[in-house]
Amino acid sequence: MTAKLRSRRRSIALALVLPAALVAGLTACGNSPPSAPGPQAPPSASAPASPAASTLKMVNVDGRRLAFHVTPGHLPAIVLDAGGGEDSSYWQRLAPKLSQDTGSMIITYDRAGLGNSDELPGPWNVHSAVSDLEAGLRQLGVTQKVLLVSHSQAGEVATYFARANPQLVSGAVLVDANLPPFFTDQEIARLVAATGPQVEEAKKQPSTKENRQLIATAANFGPAHHEYHQATWPNTVPAIVIVSTKTPFDGSPEDVQRWRDAAATFAKAGPDRELVTAEGSSHDIPVDRPQLVLDQIEKMAGRI
Repeated sequence: MTAKLRSRRRSIALALVLPAALVAGLTACGNSPPSAPGPQAPPSASAPASPAASTLKMVNVDGRRLAFHVTPGHLPAIVLDAGGGEDSSYWQRLAPKLSQDTGSMIITYDRAGLGNSDELPGPWNVHSAVSDLEAGLRQLGVTQKVLLVSHSQAGEVATYFARANPQLVSGAVLVDANLPPFFTDQEIARLVAATGPQVEEAKKQPSTKENRQLIATAANFGPAHHEYHQATWPNTVPAIVIVSTKTPFDGSPEDVQRWRDAAATFAKAGPDRELVTAEGSSHDIPVDRPQLVLDQIEKMAGRI
């Protein structure tokens, strides 16, 4: 393997399993100050006359504050969950259009340690992320007809969330998402080896919220993904799986094929699953092919 290819694999592995914005050296987004939490009303049964602006709602989970951005509308409630290291601002261009086209309640949020949400000490834990989302939706009054839209690492949150809440989740659109079939023992070992040097370098840097998040995400990667490889998607929850042609591994044909094979395997493993290919797109399908993502979300919303 050439030095150039090794470097490329390290970068793409980080983009897949660690906070992508941190790896790229981006600064945290300047979000507006959190507003005080208030009593929440259940979602409206009818669509607003015109798209409304989103409102920042801070919810309390075990003494921590989590930021949820809510645009009112009817059910299904469409929950947009960004990939590793990305916060709710990842969806800032897509969410208003989705609200206008569907009239649905739109929810974006910052997972712990990202955006306006408080940090959670220790290694990143997908089960804690699931509990946070459950608590947030409950406090927002969302108790039925959730449509999950999950990009990259958020696919792991979606999988465990749907398993724990099959009556709450009515459908999902998984956008180049981390899916269980991809994380074989061999692939986990390759990813851990590829990201190791960058994680060690991060530990030497000044302690910032961004660096702490990167290190936390990497800390338990191996054991967490051995567990994730065994996870299954509930057969009662329909899913559209969108896979990119370039994938996170553009430049490594072997890994590209493994990623796309995993998406195909997942799509074939249960009923009511559809595989859609985002031709010409990088891993960032919501950025490269936003209309495709909108179309698939609207198609799934129409089935619920």
